[in-house]
Amino acid sequence: MSRKLVRPRQGRMIAGVCAGLGQRFGMSAGMVRLLFLLSLLLPGTQVIIYLILWILMPNEDRYLATR
Repeated sequence: MSRKLVRPRQGRMIAGVCAGLGQRFGMSAGMVRLLFLLSLLLPGTQVIIYLILWILMPNEDRYLATR
């Protein structure tokens, strides 16, 4: 299990943000996706945070290349 916050190449649906968060915190990607979808019912900046994470989280390939 990866302890770094990266977007994996396997198991991503849109950008891999939920899959990366799931790997980082030991949860399934499906559970993180479900929590994200449920959070959309509440007012807030969830979509903006998702987009920021998409930009800031490196791809797994890029992370491994810089190690």
